Amino acid sequence: MSYEYILVEKVDGVGILTLNRPEVLNAMNHGLSSELHDAVETLNSEEEIGCIVITGSGRRAFSAGGDIHEQRVHAKELTDEERDRNSDVRSLYAYDISASPKPVIGMMNGLAYGGGAVLASSLDFRLGCEHARFRFLAAAYGRINSTWTLPNQVGWPMAKELLFSGRVVEADEATRIGLLNHLVPCDELREKTLEIATTIAGNRHESVMGIKELLLQDKGADMQQMWANERDFTTKKVIGYGVEEAFPVFLSRKGRD
Repeated sequence: MSYEYILVEKVDGVGILTLNRPEVLNAMNHGLSSELHDAVETLNSEEEIGCIVITGSGRRAFSAGGDIHEQRVHAKELTDEERDRNSDVRSLYAYDISASPKPVIGMMNGLAYGGGAVLASSLDFRLGCEHARFRFLAAAYGRINSTWTLPNQVGWPMAKELLFSGRVVEADEATRIGLLNHLVPCDELREKTLEIATTIAGNRHESVMGIKELLLQDKGADMQQMWANERDFTTKKVIGYGVEEAFPVFLSRKGRD
C-alpha cells in the first residue's frame, strides 16, 4: 500500500496507520479520510493482520480535525448537493472504521480535536501519553456529531457534558472517564500500544472478531438476548477450539511430567 497522506507499517500481525500531515497537525482533508478508509479495509482483507492501530505523525497531534481550508474552498466551489454527498461519504467512512471486523486501536500521540476526536471515539479503545487531549467541537461550530460513538465510551452523562460544552479533556481526565484505557509517558506509548496490539493479533482472529461483532450486536439488548446471541454465534458461526487445539502447550507439558 502506498498513499500520499498516511503511512502504513506492519509489525507482528499489527497494521499501523499514521496520519501524515504534521505541517497542519494531521488535519483530515478528503484525501486523508479516503486513504485511511481504504487502508483499514485493505488490512481487514489481509489474513496475517489481527489488529489495526491508528496514530498521528509528530508529537503534537493525533489530528486537529477537519481541514478547514479545504472546507472553505468546497463551500465556494461545490453545489449544496455535492457538499451533502461529501459529508455523507465522510460520515460513512467513520462508521466503516468503527465497524471494522478487526479491532482498531487509537495510539493517541497528541491532541484530537473536532473531527480528530470523532475519529478517536469511533475506535475500539485508545492508549495515550501526556500530550493527548480531546475536544468535541461540533456544537461550537453549529454542527452535530459523535452522538453514536461517545456515549458508548464514557457513558451518557459525561458524553452530554463533553458534546454540549466542547471543552478540553486533558490526558488524566481522559483516562479517568474511559477515553483512554492506558496513559503512559510519550516515549513509551508505541511500546505499550504494540504490547497490547500484538497480544490481540496473536489470538485466534476469528474469536477476536467474533467477540467484537457480538459486542456491537448486543448494544441495547437485554441479558437474555445477549446470552442467546452468544450461544447462536458460538454454535453456528465461530466454533470454539477443542481441548487439543485450545491448550497444546499445557497438554504437552503435562505429558512430560
